[in-house]
Amino acid sequence: MNNRLEEIRKQHGIKQEELAAALEVSRQTIGSLENGRYNPSILLAFKIARFFGMSIEEIFIYEEDDKV
Repeated sequence: MNNRLEEIRKQHGIKQEELAAALEVSRQTIGSLENGRYNPSILLAFKIARFFGMSIEEIFIYEEDDKV
């Protein structure tokens, strides 16, 4: 799953530390999300979307695998 989290966060002028504090996660979690090393739980995805006033689909891009 791809995401636009880093792009959106920077557009809002928010540091990773600030976003992490607002979402009650570590800065490392935000970094891992932005680098695609970690996919958020559905709860965290909702919290991120709500924080930015966006839909989950505007931030997280699910690309279905052709093998399915």
